[in-house]
Amino acid sequence: MTTPYSEPSADEAAVVFDAVSKRFAASGESGAFTALDNVDLNVGRGSITGIIGRSGAGKSTLIRLVNGLEKPSSGKVLVDGVDVGALDEAGLRNLRRSVGMIFQHFNLLSSRTVFGNVALPLEIAGMDRRAIEARVRPLLDLVGLADKHARYPAELSGGQKQRIGIARALATEPKLLLSDEATSALDPETTQSILELLKRINAELGLTVLLITHEMEVVKAVTSDVAVIDKGEIVERGHTFDVFTHPKHETTRALLSGLPGSKLPDAVARGLKPAASAGDRAVVRLTFFGATAERPLVSQLIKSVGAEVNIIAGTIDEIGGKPYGSLVVAYAADAETSGRAERFFTENGLVTEVLGYVA
Repeated sequence: MTTPYSEPSADEAAVVFDAVSKRFAASGESGAFTALDNVDLNVGRGSITGIIGRSGAGKSTLIRLVNGLEKPSSGKVLVDGVDVGALDEAGLRNLRRSVGMIFQHFNLLSSRTVFGNVALPLEIAGMDRRAIEARVRPLLDLVGLADKHARYPAELSGGQKQRIGIARALATEPKLLLSDEATSALDPETTQSILELLKRINAELGLTVLLITHEMEVVKAVTSDVAVIDKGEIVERGHTFDVFTHPKHETTRALLSGLPGSKLPDAVARGLKPAASAGDRAVVRLTFFGATAERPLVSQLIKSVGAEVNIIAGTIDEIGGKPYGSLVVAYAADAETSGRAERFFTENGLVTEVLGYVA
């Protein structure tokens, strides 16, 4: 069962997008286009909120508005109540000290050591060497690189470079951390370690994290809330568990279709029909949660339906620490068999979606 989603109020939000649009004028061979269209979104203070969408949907533009790298064409972006678009250069410098940023390609200086890269924003802010030392050493401990403080980026792995980027982003003690595709250049094992670090930072420092990504596994693993953006508009938002288990918008369903257990074998997908003919089989996705995820549902379904049930795809996983299962099955599409199956689904609290029919 889903938890009713309540948008954080402006007072509860670290970031507020208030009717924000961003239009880019024509340039060279490129015509004018609207990157964001009347976006309303509140990012809860202390949350890890994911923004997901296809390439070109407006994700990166959205995050660039938060730290003032872009200004909205209309509407307001508020960070802790401050209107970012109204700030002058001095105001933006102050804002950026409270907003950390980690990038896909690390953006480290090759001529500086690990310590020197993390210390850079503090040197720019005019802190003395002793204060910098006192700030940087604990951060290197936090990200697990204390023993690498004198190394140079070229000597380190991709994961270690990203940990430097995270430590550098935390050096000014920000209240908000922006992550723009920060794990997309990393292998799965390294990605997992970086996500665990982000969760620990969020929990220990109470830091709000706004995470832009196209990787659904990343969103599933680390975020508490998620917003889906499509063609510059927010088309769906809510708690990550609810959005992933009950996607309402076609864009959300398409983005989630590649998750393990959700993707149909190509041979089945090619043969799907929207309506059943005599002798066809219904292809149905079952979604189950909590204690239901641990029950022997397949054997019970076979007993209840009284007909052959084929398992096409399936997985048991966690979203936000909650057990979640997805199972795609096929059974005879005749009225009697379908009726018994539907009664079984209702009695067991399963969420179902008929994907189509196959011969």
